[in-house]
Amino acid sequence: MTVAGWSLILLFVAITVALAKPMGLWLFALYEGRTTPLHRLFGPVERGFFRLAGIDPNEEQGWRRYALHMLLFNLVLLLFTYAILRLQGVLPGNPQGFGAVSADGAFNTAVSFTTNTNWQWYAGETTLSHLSQMLGLTIQNFLSAATGIAIAFALFRGFARREMKTIGNFWADITRVTLYLLLPICIVYAIFLIASGVPQTFAGSVDATTLEGVRQTIALGPVASQEAIKMLGTNGGGFFNANSAHPFENPTAITNFVQMLSIFSIGVGLTWCFGKAVGDTRQGWAILAAMGVLFVAGVTVTYWQEAAGNPLLHQLGVAGGNMEGKEVRFGIAASALFSVITTAASCGAVNAMHDSFTALGGMVPLFNMQLGEVVVGGVGAGIYGFLLIAILAVFVAGLMVGRTPEYVGKKIEAREVKLAVLAIAILPLVILGFTAIASILPEGLAGPLNKGPHGFSEILYAFTSGAGNNGSAFAGLTAGTPFYNGMLGVAMWLGRFFVIVPALAIAGSLAAKRHVPATSGSFPTTGGLWVGLLVGVILILGGLTFLPSLALGPIADHLAVTGGQLF
Repeated sequence: MTVAGWSLILLFVAITVALAKPMGLWLFALYEGRTTPLHRLFGPVERGFFRLAGIDPNEEQGWRRYALHMLLFNLVLLLFTYAILRLQGVLPGNPQGFGAVSADGAFNTAVSFTTNTNWQWYAGETTLSHLSQMLGLTIQNFLSAATGIAIAFALFRGFARREMKTIGNFWADITRVTLYLLLPICIVYAIFLIASGVPQTFAGSVDATTLEGVRQTIALGPVASQEAIKMLGTNGGGFFNANSAHPFENPTAITNFVQMLSIFSIGVGLTWCFGKAVGDTRQGWAILAAMGVLFVAGVTVTYWQEAAGNPLLHQLGVAGGNMEGKEVRFGIAASALFSVITTAASCGAVNAMHDSFTALGGMVPLFNMQLGEVVVGGVGAGIYGFLLIAILAVFVAGLMVGRTPEYVGKKIEAREVKLAVLAIAILPLVILGFTAIASILPEGLAGPLNKGPHGFSEILYAFTSGAGNNGSAFAGLTAGTPFYNGMLGVAMWLGRFFVIVPALAIAGSLAAKRHVPATSGSFPTTGGLWVGLLVGVILILGGLTFLPSLALGPIADHLAVTGGQLF
């Protein structure tokens, strides 16, 4: 580990925390439906959308109606993307002449981008046309991200409202988030990327002659426009197979740093927005503090292990850190930091190959996802997942002090606790259940490139990534088969919507409750004790998934490499 490496990490943390309030202020304006300076530009577009669709944005919805509209909207998006991929061979915008994507591959990809997972079993530059990338995937990047933020807004209203039966309007939330947040930032972001060297063209490729005199065909396309929303919306799906390790997606150290910041920017802003919504910004800062503790711990372990290097290579006289699978232009610190950010935020973009990390270095990204990706988390998904855990944490606190638990002025009763447990339990059930199936069936065992503990980790990582809606991979797994495309598609759908629907039910239940003023007997939810309790509950819940598979995967792999030594 170096001073330069730690300086990069500390600078990132400082800027991220500084972004929380300004981003939160903008999000709060959208949450409340207030007019912003951009309404003069995009207001007519918004009103045109509502008029064309016959939607009254001021008509409030109960949680059931909100959830139904959200599910139908996402189902239509899934079918639309599936059709685009299956008809790719006959549609325009295909300068490479690619044929239709297979039925199982199109299903997996459509589910993947609808759920904000962006798991990719394919190499984008050799599989998808420009039209498929733009019309099928980039649109999903915007709308899946907007869906997550809309669900977060609905849950905020559940905590903030008093004795009401409604939690907002899904169509108003998703439209305003897209028009006034995601789209304007991505326009500026894409221009920055183009100026930095990221291609934005409809050309399929360009021929070049290398220094050795060899003629080479280099894939091109409308990359910058997809790259911007890929990072800001914590989507993670790359235009190229190498993702953000590819120089056309991430050409410089500056673009790398900006990409890392953009992954966290909306997530940290939503913590402040929540505090503002419930009338106490300290609540938001407490949530961000708990996230920060887990994030810094994860970065420390990953950077330490990657900087320490591979003990087997050290025995051969090869000194230094682990540079396998990493870009020289980024190095160990930036690669370790990026890996923790992308798995803490359910983004899934990678600037290094996680399969090439050391055993314990690769364990941290895996653990981040098994925590439920609430360490900042995806846009919207992180904060509403975190609030589900906060409900359980305050329930535990209520048991300790011997009174009905309360959180931000709302009594937490049996209905809310049961729904929170239902939403949280889906992750370990899907990850462990699907991993077990893949580990015993011949179709599943045919996927891992490596055998033994590391091969098991490749399978475990895949279903953790899918169910957690992350999308990154231990790339040694051959996942583009009917078995894995189908199983991972189901895992992604369950991991997304079997959490969202209970979260909306909680929002509806809380909105109908009256406000309960804090008393001297109320458990404080803004101080260090509360932050520590949150961290502890998150680790315990993550352990439900992590501990049963720990000895079979990362730890066994580490012991095999180090000759039985844990540290």
